[in-house]
Amino acid sequence: MAKNKTRFYCKGCGHEELRWLGQCPGCGEWNSFVEKNLAADTGKKGSRGFKSETRQSGPVGFAAKTAAAWPEAMGPDGKLRPVALSQISSAETNRLKVEPAEVARVLGGGLVEGSVVLLGGEPGVGKSTLLTGLGLWWVRQGIRVLYVAGEESPAQIRMRAERLGFDPNKEEGFHILPEVHLETLLDTLHDDFAAHPDTKTIIVADSIQTLHSEHIDTYPGSPTQIKYCGGVLADFARRTACPVFLVGHVTKSGDLAGPKLLEHMVDTVLYFEGSGGGPIRMVRAVKNRFGTTGELAVMEMRADGLFPVDQAGVLFLSGRGGKEPGSAVCAVKNGSRTFLVEVQALVSPSRYGTPQRVVQGVDNKRVALLAAILEKRAGLDLGGCDVFVKVAGGGRMEDPGADLAIMAALASSLREKPIPMDTLVLGEVGLTGEVRRVADMESRLREAGRHGFRRVIMADPDPGRGGPLKHDKNLQLITVTSVQEAVALAVHPGAFDPSH
Repeated sequence: MAKNKTRFYCKGCGHEELRWLGQCPGCGEWNSFVEKNLAADTGKKGSRGFKSETRQSGPVGFAAKTAAAWPEAMGPDGKLRPVALSQISSAETNRLKVEPAEVARVLGGGLVEGSVVLLGGEPGVGKSTLLTGLGLWWVRQGIRVLYVAGEESPAQIRMRAERLGFDPNKEEGFHILPEVHLETLLDTLHDDFAAHPDTKTIIVADSIQTLHSEHIDTYPGSPTQIKYCGGVLADFARRTACPVFLVGHVTKSGDLAGPKLLEHMVDTVLYFEGSGGGPIRMVRAVKNRFGTTGELAVMEMRADGLFPVDQAGVLFLSGRGGKEPGSAVCAVKNGSRTFLVEVQALVSPSRYGTPQRVVQGVDNKRVALLAAILEKRAGLDLGGCDVFVKVAGGGRMEDPGADLAIMAALASSLREKPIPMDTLVLGEVGLTGEVRRVADMESRLREAGRHGFRRVIMADPDPGRGGPLKHDKNLQLITVTSVQEAVALAVHPGAFDPSH
């Protein structure tokens, strides 16, 4: 008779211990361990047995899809064998078209067959709307879409599809599968592939937190369940060359819920972000094995779906006044895109002992660092002042090229001197107060000239490292070497020297 074994599992992260502990060593949670009795040998397949079963050629639908996806890897006996790299076709030739083009660029130019994409975002930001819209477009291109509904009823999904302009009575190819049990889901997919062996299929799992397996003895949505179900679906996608989209929840801090291992398993991680409650939505690629990391798609949420934003480069300048002190404009890079962003600062004497530092859209420590440099190298006294810094339009800046613009906005607010509306401030700032040139300067200058800017305060372009910069002849480049010089030129328009 098999002897029972007792284990203690953390409800938060799935960490296993032989005895109960007050605090989990894995995630730091208190009183999160629960006791589980495990049979030494019950005859039931464990997680390894089930996962290995998906790798075999038992289900005819799965075997057919595997043979079609990797014909060079199938031996005469129907078993997998090692294949030389020269015999494997490039994934670049197997990209599926994606519309709108904004999303296609974030994915690297299209959707690679067999890839796994993890899409995360706040509740209600439009993740399901985005994937439903993409699915309906693919259906019209002759590609089947299987939408695994874990959070919504089929009637709700149909209502959204009709709102996006889809007529279920006239158009076919969009199928809904209301199933959250992983084993049942895979059996259904095997049968579906057997019925459609030659049809391209895209799978959407909304969401990965709702899926659960009977071989994992934890509740749905636990890190162990997410890791296991995500791993099985990722293995399934690569074996069958069927792209899989996984919808993920996010925590209060904005990170994807669940184990970090899930992000390593997938090929692409996208964050779907809102813009301060407005209609603007941004899809940002934080990981992409088939494209550039950091690419950004800007779209607008309307009643009938998501649409690309025209003139996205100046999106964050809409409604800009420009005549008040404390405002500076810079050109920042997000992937291959260039955006003109307005930085606003408010500096006022502190009324309550300890000065406040309130920041939106920029890292708080970064602003504190730049304020310290401004005090030390430019002689501006900010120690007794409240400092508020905001990126207008709900954007977020991580580009080091915005350093000088943040400092110019702070100096402008402190001295009550506005920066001219047609002036762009661009440069990275070092701890010693020097202003450094930033990467891809020509595309930033091109975007500035296209939208009416006439002066750029920047670091010396250093012609010795690649030749002179190409820019609009109407754009005046005013080069500086130090923060003190840059601040003086920014807040005193009469200090501009045409000879520069």
